Amino acid sequence: MISATNKTLIRQINDCFYRLAGKPLYAPRVATPGAIEVHEWLHEEAPYGILAHNTAADPHFIYANNHALTAFKYTPAEILSVPSRLSASEEDRPERQRMLEIVLRDGIVYNYSGPRVDKYGGRFTIYDGVVWQLRHADGAVWGQAALFWTEEKVRPEWFRPL
Repeated sequence: MISATNKTLIRQINDCFYRLAGKPLYAPRVATPGAIEVHEWLHEEAPYGILAHNTAADPHFIYANNHALTAFKYTPAEILSVPSRLSASEEDRPERQRMLEIVLRDGIVYNYSGPRVDKYGGRFTIYDGVVWQLRHADGAVWGQAALFWTEEKVRPEWFRPL
């Protein structure tokens, strides 16, 4: 079950994505009454990771959906104490930082792929990433978010990339 805090965060993350991309985060159309609400689905069932970090000098994760938690092997409580730079190995951090600077300048980056490390130092690759700026309605930046796939080619039938 999704907490009220996570539901608010995923809704805000989705709203920011919509403002930049012109469409909401990728999800199947819900056609049946009583079906799971889209933000709950994004948090619990999305087949791709969603992460967000804050704007601190050394940004920390503030949100991770279940897919991201599984990929990085953290518990929900653990990931909130992790500086987001630690999602990449030391040698991969400069490339990650360059991409984040482009996001800061342009608002959104598409088709980002790269190596990442989990809690135990295991390496995996993220594919078809989208990274975007999180802004309040007044334009104030409150973080950055990322969507990523952990399988290179496997995508659901309903997925339509931008």
